[in-house]
Amino acid sequence: MTTETELSIEAMKIADMPEVLRIERACYDFPWSEDLILNCLKIGYHILVLREAQQIRAYIFASSAAGESHVLNLCVDPSHRGKGYAKVLLQQSIATVMVHGAKVMFLEVRESNHAAIALYESLNFVEIGRRDNYYRRKPGRDKPGRGRPTNNKKTKKSRGSGADSNGVQGKEDALVMSRDLTVITDVSNI
Repeated sequence: MTTETELSIEAMKIADMPEVLRIERACYDFPWSEDLILNCLKIGYHILVLREAQQIRAYIFASSAAGESHVLNLCVDPSHRGKGYAKVLLQQSIATVMVHGAKVMFLEVRESNHAAIALYESLNFVEIGRRDNYYRRKPGRDKPGRGRPTNNKKTKKSRGSGADSNGVQGKEDALVMSRDLTVITDVSNI
């Protein structure tokens, strides 16, 4: 007999910081600092956490002002990926910023993050540009952009030679994507 696990989405609280930091550090070579996350809370960004069985499994940070929203960070605990948590959380974030007057949502994504790009495209985000050398990469990481066409543009490498003082061995372009929040073609993809 299978039982469904209870999922909930709620605004992040200061008490959630240890779990959010654990996930952040597990996911990124260059994680956000505790101070940065605290500042996002103080500023009043829309920060949502998704819980499964009372444990945080994913979170999203989004800003919203002057009719625009920007996804700043969307992260799923590595041991809980593939369950659709990012999609559910992004859909809730879209609904939240729409209530606060956002008409468009923007985000950046590593050009090599094929799973995230597919998720965003499934929710009607479209590529509108590129930010050259936007993301840092540590040595030993696969070359970005493999396996996905990138509009015939080559990924740029670090402008200098070798790694910098943080062990960065180059940079990776970001795709800039947006979604018009004034047009809803499929309510299941809010």
